[in-house]
Amino acid sequence: MIAKELSRRLALALVAAFAAPAATAAGPEERPVPVKLVAVEAPGGGTWVAASLAASREAVISTRISATVREVPVEEGAKVAAGQLLVRLSDDDVQRQLAAAETALRTAAAYERRIAELVGVRAATAVELEQAQSQRAQAEAGVAAAKATLAYSQLRAPFAGTIQARRVSVGDLVGPGQPLLDLLGAPLELQATLSEEESRGLRLGLRLPFAWRGGRGEAEVTALAPGGDPLSHRRSLRARVVRAGDDLRSGVFARVEIPGASPAAAAWLPRTALVERGDLTGVFVALDGRAYLRWVALGEPLGDRFPVRAGLAQGERVIDAPGALRDGQRVEVGDGR
Repeated sequence: MIAKELSRRLALALVAAFAAPAATAAGPEERPVPVKLVAVEAPGGGTWVAASLAASREAVISTRISATVREVPVEEGAKVAAGQLLVRLSDDDVQRQLAAAETALRTAAAYERRIAELVGVRAATAVELEQAQSQRAQAEAGVAAAKATLAYSQLRAPFAGTIQARRVSVGDLVGPGQPLLDLLGAPLELQATLSEEESRGLRLGLRLPFAWRGGRGEAEVTALAPGGDPLSHRRSLRARVVRAGDDLRSGVFARVEIPGASPAAAAWLPRTALVERGDLTGVFVALDGRAYLRWVALGEPLGDRFPVRAGLAQGERVIDAPGALRDGQRVEVGDGR
């Protein structure tokens, strides 16, 4: 009996010895972690439609002559003014053609004057004078053609814009119709296709908000197809960008807000509030002083914001930048909420 009692007391002592440090270690984990809450934005009064940004004016710079590239004073991304020199080609052959045409014109003009004098003294006929005039006119046309060809040796910007692509370098041999530069003109415009329901209420001149990964802007409707495509039954929309950031570029994917339709998202959240665990995405919801992990279904992002399709209701408090929070961990809202 004494041995059993000693064994029981020893077991209780060991349990107490190991339990005390565990309780002490558990204490700091129960301290609330300071967190900041993120604003859960309510959706606007419209629906967001996918769109792309493109230049409202576009030109492929080419030439009508075969020549060697002598100078390309612009680079990709350079902004150019209307009439600015873009490409200079070798024009030696064209200059010789122009000189020959001008010589032929002078000769034809002198012959015409001589025949006119002879007609005045009845030494030439009116038919001969008409032939001389025709030769002079042909020579003038030759000079005009040579000057027009010479103009294609100096290619200038047809409008102000940005060099999108440079396809030639100094020393390259180019031919008629060969693309040399791609020029995009301002302003940019949004291009989208809409269903019949989405296009209701739209009109020319209406301003629509849009968003892309870099920010937000505003565009004015400039064109709306009167009928839908026979296959997709969707109408095309074009809207000129009237307000946006300097980092906006052609080819960027964007979304434009079309008024009138009820949005499907219950809330919008920034990327920093999301938690990814494998293929699942969730958020930490602050409730009764604790953080609870909630899995959510997201839609297509607008910049750095994501629409929550399911799993979160408006008014719930979501933790921003949750870091290494655990499900059920105690939290307290910091001053930066």
